[in-house]
Amino acid sequence: MITARLPQEEIDRAVEALREGEIVAFPTETVYGLGADARNPDAVRRVFELKGRPATHPLIVHIEHQRALERWALVVPPVALALAEKFWPGPLTLVLRRAPAVDLAVTGGQDTVAIRVPAHPVAQQLLKGFGSGIAAPSANRYGHVSPTRTEHVREEFGDAVRTILDGGDCRIGLESTIVSCVDAVPRLLRPGFITLTQLRAVVPEVEGTPATDSPRVPGSDVKHYAPSTRLSIVTSATLEEVVGQLTADGRRVAVLATRPPRTANKYMTWVNAGRRADAYARELYVGLRTLDKSGASEILVEEVPEGEAWDAVRDRLHRAASAENVVAVDPDIAALRAEFGDGIGQP
Repeated sequence: MITARLPQEEIDRAVEALREGEIVAFPTETVYGLGADARNPDAVRRVFELKGRPATHPLIVHIEHQRALERWALVVPPVALALAEKFWPGPLTLVLRRAPAVDLAVTGGQDTVAIRVPAHPVAQQLLKGFGSGIAAPSANRYGHVSPTRTEHVREEFGDAVRTILDGGDCRIGLESTIVSCVDAVPRLLRPGFITLTQLRAVVPEVEGTPATDSPRVPGSDVKHYAPSTRLSIVTSATLEEVVGQLTADGRRVAVLATRPPRTANKYMTWVNAGRRADAYARELYVGLRTLDKSGASEILVEEVPEGEAWDAVRDRLHRAASAENVVAVDPDIAALRAEFGDGIGQP
């Protein structure tokens, strides 16, 4: 449930913290963000230090309204304006040439800046009260599972983040779609809730894949969004077989699937996330965090269905597993262990 608004005194305290260079965790419709004053390089660097994030990995600047774009972008091409008018406020991030005043600490040293207008009412309250841009990655340690609830933020950081605005569970649950508008041809750099088909309905020329020289953007590492427990992706037809082989010696296995199990196994913890892509996405990180705490030695994820509606989920899962842990054909567990070591592969 999304909290409609917070008491103004809570927002005022968070605004004051931002102005004093502190870090504030706040909700968006996608995931919770770890925010700092985007015009304060020292505060921005504290975000990197707290997350353990490489300095070359850019942040997204959150603004209240597209009217503020000119403060952050050197040029706003017509395609960017068209996308902003259609999808803002909402789960779309636009990559543009940075204005000279935008510090390189925010952009990961690049001449581009990632910007979005979040739709969450609490994020809007905070941005309106602050009156400037808030640079914010997801509120978790670098590379870990993203947070969609306030308790996830507390689990990650404890008392290191003193101000956490509770806006309830995130409505979408996956990070924003990212589109680069810095070249003649706009490009989809990260899939999200807004699909390529929806983008092309507004700007038909949007390309569906990054170019070799596309800007670096959040969440583009090969290994990302990962639980602490080793995670592998298995075909639906062989899922129970893999579970049976891995639990034969009494080890516990956790499973995230789109269906109930076909056979019982006392050594497995099974989460049925269902076959609706939007509902699966909303609960994905909750499910991964739950399974990560189950005491299992492995997390097995059933391959999700094909189709554009699942592209963002598929992207996050493949990054959480890393390439060598994606099992797309009938698995021979003994052969996989011989090749990769103990388990279905090393992350």
